[in-house]
Amino acid sequence: MNQLRATIERIRTALDQKNAARDTAYNRSRQLTRFCANAIRAAHRADWDQAHSLLAEARAAASELVKDLADYPDLYHAGYTQDALKEWVEAECTCALIGDQPLPTPEELEVEQATYLNGLAEAASEMRRHVLDLMRRDELDRAEEILLAMDEIYSLLVTVDFPNAITGGLRRRTDSLRGVLERTRADLTIAVRQERLRQALHEFEKEVSTDRQR
Repeated sequence: MNQLRATIERIRTALDQKNAARDTAYNRSRQLTRFCANAIRAAHRADWDQAHSLLAEARAAASELVKDLADYPDLYHAGYTQDALKEWVEAECTCALIGDQPLPTPEELEVEQATYLNGLAEAASEMRRHVLDLMRRDELDRAEEILLAMDEIYSLLVTVDFPNAITGGLRRRTDSLRGVLERTRADLTIAVRQERLRQALHEFEKEVSTDRQR
């Protein structure tokens, strides 16, 4: 029984350490998610100093999160950990797309492949907000470029046809992206047609004015 007591005590000590690591990881995950959300908002406002600062903080938080869980692979693969890392992928990819920069790779971000794919899908969906902002500023050419990028991302993601247990629910996010893409395409098509009509009316008014002057 003395040996059993010693064994139980070792297990209790190990579980205390694991529970402490879990609590730390949970708090760091929430912090990471907050950095990412704020970075995305800053990018949409074109406040790049703030966006890059927040991404740097997110990168540091993600690195610490992964390091803290190096001895606990089950906690590393837990839902809240991978969700936070997915938010980081989304923030990095969103800022890259808005800033017209190359997309980071999963190796550069040091995240799981499924986490990367899900974050990329959410970043593409986030681009709808950017397209609408561009439309309000009448930057339709850039809006069409972003729409094309969304379409290309969707076309690539839809080819990753594996069970959800492998991809972490990618199919659901890809289906959601398809709906976002279709709505965005419809909105942009209307805006482009309205702009063409406006230009045609403007040209017509100029011709009428010229004829009157003659």
